[in-house]
Amino acid sequence: MLQAGIVGLPNVGKSTLFNALTAQESALAANYPFATIEPNVGVVAVPDERLPILVDLVKAQKEVPATVEFVDIAGLVRGASKGEGLGNQFLANIRETDAVIQVVRCFEDENIIHVEGSVDPIRDIETIQIELALADLASVEKRRDKAQRGVRAGDKVAKAELDALDKILPVLEEGRAARTIELSNEEQLIVKQFFLLTTKPTIYAANVDEETLLTPDENPHVQTVREHAAKEKAEVVIICAKLEAELVALEPAERKEFLSDLGVTSSGVDKLIKSAYKMLGLMSYLTAGEKEVRAWTIPVGTKAPAAASVIHSDIERGFIRAEIVGYKDLISAGSNAAAREKGLTRLEGKDYIMQEGDIVNFRFNV
Repeated sequence: MLQAGIVGLPNVGKSTLFNALTAQESALAANYPFATIEPNVGVVAVPDERLPILVDLVKAQKEVPATVEFVDIAGLVRGASKGEGLGNQFLANIRETDAVIQVVRCFEDENIIHVEGSVDPIRDIETIQIELALADLASVEKRRDKAQRGVRAGDKVAKAELDALDKILPVLEEGRAARTIELSNEEQLIVKQFFLLTTKPTIYAANVDEETLLTPDENPHVQTVREHAAKEKAEVVIICAKLEAELVALEPAERKEFLSDLGVTSSGVDKLIKSAYKMLGLMSYLTAGEKEVRAWTIPVGTKAPAAASVIHSDIERGFIRAEIVGYKDLISAGSNAAAREKGLTRLEGKDYIMQEGDIVNFRFNV
């Protein structure tokens, strides 16, 4: 399972957010347990408004959501790239993740001491970015030395690798992220092999207080985070980790009512889960029967037979056709039978690329 690592400086709300993520129950669906695999790793249900609607439509016994894995990574301090604090552990853990959610403190509270003595989200972002860049710089320099030896030996692959490294090196030396560099498709494939920390897609979770949750645009800290993220083409999600942790104790209906009273349409945690799922390059197709309605997770761009293998390898092996109806088409038709009568259901072959929200019945023979 792909993982999104939650990172941040001490006392920015990182652990509070992780606890809210792994303990919360989606207000958009029935209550789902959030299984803890090991300390600081949690599997979280992806909120999906379509599932309860399909359950009612097909009279299913239960719904099963897609899931995404979050990892609460040790807090970082200056000098992490040189092993300061839990630096080595931090860098090793983040290297194993597929995407990064950086929690940035955007609230003032004299009772919560900031490790740097003041609240400055851009300084905090740059602290982590510089440490990751320094770690990547050490890796790139070693890789570059090896590539240079290959070039001298006439290795064409090494030449392409050296050219890509020479693009990355000056950016890392400036303490910037490698993901900000414009690379060709070929260069991107080469760089992917380096497993650099600063190439990982990133979401900035701007942690605000409850008072400014409704008016984040008026929070100057949020504005600076958004401006920084725009330069990297990164997403910013506004959250109030403290509030999210309190919502965990409420029943789904109470949670929805509480948010409504605040004037908030949905939970920040729900938005963050959905954003992380999308950032990881994942999507869901659906199956809907009397036994269950389920969202199945596949990478974007997956073809029908490979999607079928997520259910069972035998279905991929004996794949014949995929009978598909779009979610909106099924809802508008009112039933599978009506969707077929209206010509909304179609049969797709082995080359069909699955689309978000496809409701599928695989035909196979083994």
